[in-house]
This record gives sequence, C-alpha cells and structure tokens, in this order.
Amino acid sequence: MAMEKAHLLVGLGNPGKEYARTRHNAGFLAVETFAQRLGVQWTAEARFEALVSKTEVYGSRLFLCRPVTYMNESGRSVFRILEYLKIPVEQLLVVVDDADLKLGSLRMRPGGSSGGHHGLESLEKHLGGAGYARMRLGIGRHDPELRQIKAHVLGEFAKAEMPVLEKVLERACDQINCWLKDGLERAMNKFNGTVDLTTR
Repeated sequence: MAMEKAHLLVGLGNPGKEYARTRHNAGFLAVETFAQRLGVQWTAEARFEALVSKTEVYGSRLFLCRPVTYMNESGRSVFRILEYLKIPVEQLLVVVDDADLKLGSLRMRPGGSSGGHHGLESLEKHLGGAGYARMRLGIGRHDPELRQIKAHVLGEFAKAEMPVLEKVLERACDQINCWLKDGLERAMNKFNGTVDLTTR
C-alpha cells in the first residue's frame, strides 16, 4: 500500500570529506541545509545505502535521503528506499548540480532527460524512467565549449563563489518548502531563476 501522505527528498553527491564542498555535491549541500532548517538528524541506513532523516511537515511525512553509493550508483539507493517506504515516484524530488546552468541559477522541473548527469542516469536506470521531479542547481563551467569538465565538477567551490552558493542554498530550501506546501507548479513558478545578489 502506497504511503499517500509522504514525500522523499533526495540530494545527490559523493560521500567522504574529500568531496564535501565540491560542486558535484551541490545536491547534498541543499538537502543538508534543508535538514538543518528543519532541525532533524541523519541516521545511517545500511539497507538503503544512504543517510536518512525523517520528520513531518504540512501534515505529510517527509523523508530526506543522501545516498552513500557514490554518484554513479545513486539510483540503487533511491530505488530501495522508494520500494521499502512505498512512496509514489510522483512524490519524489531529486536535487542535483548542473554544469550547464550558471552558478546562481536553480531550476525545478517535473521530469526531463539526464542531460549527461551520471546520478540522474542511474536513477533513470533503476526507476525505469525519468518521470520524477528534479531541482537543478547551477555550478557553471569555466569554458562553455569544454565538454571534459571533471576537474571543474569535482573541484571545490571557490571563495568568491561562496556568497552566491549561500544564496542559492537558501533559495533552494525555500523552493523545497514550497514544493511540500503548495506543490510542484507553484514552486517552479515562484522560485525558478537566478538569485538576486543585491539583497541581503
């Protein structure tokens, strides 16, 4: 029986201190920041290969998940937790980095292609499709023509980028909250775009 009043929020990234502040871990950072806002703690769940947190918001159970499988196998972890909790894929939101969006941008969508993102490719493989909501956080790329961007993606955010990142994570949390409270369409319409760095 499906858990009708439950949502699953997943941040994608790589486990380990060496990856903690890298651009590829923007999804982790957003979900960690949202967990801090909610004041909830993480528990290691070996059966899901993930760190999991749970709480209740707006009359619905909310599960937060950070897979510890490494990015390329994220789908295995997400599939296990969805199956175990019987949460419909329509109530899943996945937060990822996106090198094709400039730093400071965020975009939520009801579905779409993986765009070459290995974490999303893994989810498509394990979930049997791409019909789940995702939030993409822009990390930019230094050279728009350069397709080999591993060093950039796995590099840490520069000091000059931190004020922008903080604004993005704050806005991402507001968008996640809106998704939970008012639904996907309202969250997209209200928060998709680029952060305003002129306001405090």
